[in-house]
Amino acid sequence: MNSAKAYAAQSPTSPLTPLTIPRRAPTESDVQIEILYCGICHSDVHSARNEWSAFMATSYPIVPGHEIVGRVTHVGSAVKGYRVGDLAAVGCLVDSDRTCTHCQAGNEQFCPNMVFTFNAPDSHLGGMTYGGYSQSIVVDQRFVLRVPQNLSLAGVAPLLCAGITTYSPLRHHKVGKGQRVGIVGLGGLGHMGVKFAHAFGAHVTVITTSARKKEDAHRLGADAVILSSQPDEMARHAGTFDFLLDTVSADHDINALLGLLKPDGHLTLVGAPAKPLEVASFSLLMGRRTLSGSIIGGLPETQEMLDFCGQHGITADVEVVPIQSVNEAYERLLRADVKYRFVIDLSTLR
Repeated sequence: MNSAKAYAAQSPTSPLTPLTIPRRAPTESDVQIEILYCGICHSDVHSARNEWSAFMATSYPIVPGHEIVGRVTHVGSAVKGYRVGDLAAVGCLVDSDRTCTHCQAGNEQFCPNMVFTFNAPDSHLGGMTYGGYSQSIVVDQRFVLRVPQNLSLAGVAPLLCAGITTYSPLRHHKVGKGQRVGIVGLGGLGHMGVKFAHAFGAHVTVITTSARKKEDAHRLGADAVILSSQPDEMARHAGTFDFLLDTVSADHDINALLGLLKPDGHLTLVGAPAKPLEVASFSLLMGRRTLSGSIIGGLPETQEMLDFCGQHGITADVEVVPIQSVNEAYERLLRADVKYRFVIDLSTLR
């Protein structure tokens, strides 16, 4: 067994502080990675503060982080496709049962026995898995991803969650040329949705409550902006969209958004409001509209997304912070005071 420096929360109310954690010695099928960058996801905050206790209670101490980019420092004897010195990434999952129909189809995100990168039972060491706010990680080769050489590594880190969370539903619903696509919300998820929808060739509209975001929306690739706080603007665009990607986690009027869809239009939720959204049946019945949700993608689709980003020069817009500023970053994230994702430079931990 090895050890690594990390930052961890010891309780729902305590700040993240330094902690030395165990890491398993690599097996023949494992890849050991020196972590260079790790993104800060809103789910890190929820988990550190045990705000998802009804869904997944937090076990302390918790080391968050599932947007991991680093360099390979060791490969097991059975590892194929990775060598020492390669760039590599790890996302939200570090294992699954590998035998269920979902895993066989490359949809490990639906596996009933998937193992999250942090705060999940660790079958190797016992206890719980520890995430990317640390010096290193050891992962089975099947859950390691290749990183395009031409991209900024800090900007790649959020692709492992924010990136695949928006890429997957856009790909699943075959968003492309000739379609009118709306991205609801322009935050960590929304800004990636704009970049991907634009790269797929769609006509992209950002739907936001903030007039201040218009300039940035266009910079990111949006063709138009609708202020959802203005009823007249919403009314003018009623029934005009093929697809909406809703990234908003705050309480909001889902029926107003459904009214923007054409007949047979589709709205996919990737944001996770704390309170249930009220959906009026006629918002769906009139126009045969559909409403769905989506999480991350499986390993094949995540690799596809990274390759696509390499081909099109797509990364997240990030603010890089030292690990010592992680608690301040959490507070700023809760105030939406970041454009658009925080990423930790793990060299500051060494």
